[in-house]
Amino acid sequence: MPDLILTYAEATGVIQQHAKTLLDQKPVSEHVPLLASLHRVLAEPIVADRDQPPFPRSTRDGFACRAEDISAAKPLHIIGQLRAGEAWRSSPLASGQAIEIMTGAPVPPGADCVVMVEHVKIKDDVLFIESGQTLEPGENIVPSGAEARSGSIIVPAGTRLAASHVAAAAACGFAAVTVYARPRVAILATGDELVSVDHTPLTHQIRNSNSYSLAAQATLAGAQPVILPVAPDDEAEIESAISGASGCDLLLLSGGVSMGKYDFVEQALKAQGAEFLFTGAKIQPGRPVVFGKLPKQYFFGLPGNPVSTMVTFLLFAQPLIAALAGEDHSGLRFALARLAHDFRTKPGLTRFLPARIDFQIASPQATIILWQGSGDLASTASANGFVVIPPTADKIAAGDSVSVLLV
Repeated sequence: MPDLILTYAEATGVIQQHAKTLLDQKPVSEHVPLLASLHRVLAEPIVADRDQPPFPRSTRDGFACRAEDISAAKPLHIIGQLRAGEAWRSSPLASGQAIEIMTGAPVPPGADCVVMVEHVKIKDDVLFIESGQTLEPGENIVPSGAEARSGSIIVPAGTRLAASHVAAAAACGFAAVTVYARPRVAILATGDELVSVDHTPLTHQIRNSNSYSLAAQATLAGAQPVILPVAPDDEAEIESAISGASGCDLLLLSGGVSMGKYDFVEQALKAQGAEFLFTGAKIQPGRPVVFGKLPKQYFFGLPGNPVSTMVTFLLFAQPLIAALAGEDHSGLRFALARLAHDFRTKPGLTRFLPARIDFQIASPQATIILWQGSGDLASTASANGFVVIPPTADKIAAGDSVSVLLV
């Protein structure tokens, strides 16, 4: 089997191409209660059931009146009060009159502006305008339908629902919404050295953290993880485990994808009819990552080192899961930050280095964490992102802008 080792940009392009194919197919959908839809992907749009706002709405506590009266600095007679949730039932406001109004209340007929309570003085139900105050018609008022018209799309299909979307759906009367089904992601860790997390490992063994990190990442990405039993470093055993995952939408394997004597994952995949789309990426960590298609599902062969597993999931598996879930974009989150210190490296690979990004200052600042390589979970646990070092860079100075992958 020829090596298909791609640059990070090339590998990302391959993932995007296949994600688009999956998006065109669209997963099955289901109707769920509104609160059960959080982090799910919308299959049918949220549509406004009436104009928003349905009435001219005051944006300030103050007095509804006429702008021409304010400009003339005329004392105004206060004829009533309006709270949010009330409607004005009397005659339209006339010149020389004002109505006390609260934020969110409907502006009464005849009024064309709201003067803020801070800009007036009141004596015996007579309103005196602060000297020099002028208002334009419409000031401190949101017109009816200014936010959305009845029948307009508020949240489009393909959106992963956040709290703001749930609020918008509730405002439109959606007690339930239609979302895409969560893709089932099979997780298969391989390796003779792995023992269960509730076992005490011998000196030469380690606990199986990869199945748990991948299940957590898959859940956050909107998938339903299916953790399979650990497969030993045996080609027949791995092949059998791969066959048992055929009912899932995606298969994630960790370990056994390097060039070692007992790395059997690629051979087992090939025996199951796999088409390999790439067999490595010029990145650190995670260079041995494998991506391809089995007859019934896509698969990733992720490196066994825990940090490599997590990074390659973020870069490659997460965008594909987003497409399987019906989401219109990859879900990857990059930002810019200033590097807190000088950094030197060898060019040639795109590097994703664990970092602590400080957002408590005016300009985000990233500090690369000292770590002992892609098996160092203890150091990586303190990271909230990864600094991206371009393949052409050999040094970056303190204060330079860098891209960071957020987690």
